[in-house]
Amino acid sequence: MPSRLFLPVLALVVFFVGATEFMIAPMLTPIASAFGASPAAVSWLISGYALSYAVGAPIIGLFAHKIDRQRLLIVALAVLAADGFAVAFAPALDIAVLLRVLGGAAAAALIPATFALIADRLPDARHAQAMGFVMLGMTAGIAFGPVLAGALTHAFGWRAPFLASASGCLLLMLPAHRVLKAENFPPLRQVRPRFKGRKHSLLMLIAAKALWNGTAVAAFGLSGELLRDRFAINTFQTGLSVAAFGIGLALGNVLIGAAKRLFRDDQTLLLGALLLLIFTLVMFLFLPLPLHGAVLCLGGWGVALGFAAPTSTTMIAQRAGREKGFLLALSESANNVALLSMLSLAALSLEAFGANAAGATLGVGMFFGTGLLFLDILVQLRARRSADGSCGTRQRD
Repeated sequence: MPSRLFLPVLALVVFFVGATEFMIAPMLTPIASAFGASPAAVSWLISGYALSYAVGAPIIGLFAHKIDRQRLLIVALAVLAADGFAVAFAPALDIAVLLRVLGGAAAAALIPATFALIADRLPDARHAQAMGFVMLGMTAGIAFGPVLAGALTHAFGWRAPFLASASGCLLLMLPAHRVLKAENFPPLRQVRPRFKGRKHSLLMLIAAKALWNGTAVAAFGLSGELLRDRFAINTFQTGLSVAAFGIGLALGNVLIGAAKRLFRDDQTLLLGALLLLIFTLVMFLFLPLPLHGAVLCLGGWGVALGFAAPTSTTMIAQRAGREKGFLLALSESANNVALLSMLSLAALSLEAFGANAAGATLGVGMFFGTGLLFLDILVQLRARRSADGSCGTRQRD
């Protein structure tokens, strides 16, 4: 049996992945001032990270059966720590962006390694619960990373959050190594991905999730800048405000079991969550809300994504069969490609034409993502009816 520290250590690992990626949300303007650049240019610190993650995740998923997961996790954690220290002392913005690409590659290794360790070293019946517990670490990173970053930036400058995150990764390496090495685990499962018989509907579901999830996360990446411009608040206040998204995300993760019982099936829950996501996004982006109203929208937006993302991931995993590892990595890659694209386009629209243009750009991504999901549901209903008709014909014969 694994030790009690196995899952908490993995949760801390993914906490730093989430915090490192999203802590920049309240820091765009201070970093831009430090480098003499625009907030849109600084947003490439998020986009570069996402691009590297997008490229790396499916490659690691494809060759995961040949990789020692324990060693991969420790090395990737060391790279993420080194990257944080290097970004903090980068002499120019373009160098910082290139270094963040290295951080994205480390994250692309850490998340698949974490899930592979759970799959390898726990019984199948515990996988869903264990992954949910570990992903709360990611949610905590998204929720509290911006708050801590805002506070540290306000008190000590923009370099402090990078130094703090890098130090945390460095300190985590020793307990992670000891916990993983101490366990007496069975050998790795040598399962090679196969790609025969891939259904177009599965790829459609992956593309749909990438668009609506990537758009929602891109909007969160710009939310701090939108709040700062709209309400003239400082970096610390911005960090506290955008933390509402992460808190909502955590609530969605915790309450997803109750939501599934209420909606009865994954498709209905996903549709309901997307309707809430669209409603809160539209309210936040286009209505002249007071600050507390905008913060409530961020919280509701987080709850919706906390329901929608794991539900969609479950649907992909159920359809993927033996190719689950590669296709989930491909889904993560697609999410980050969409995040990169939507964040870059929305940041350019914000800088050139204002908040409404950025909102319209994000709305296009959400429209196509939701449209692809509806198309996938129609394909599944047609396939189900055809299967029922075939069964009925066999019974009559």
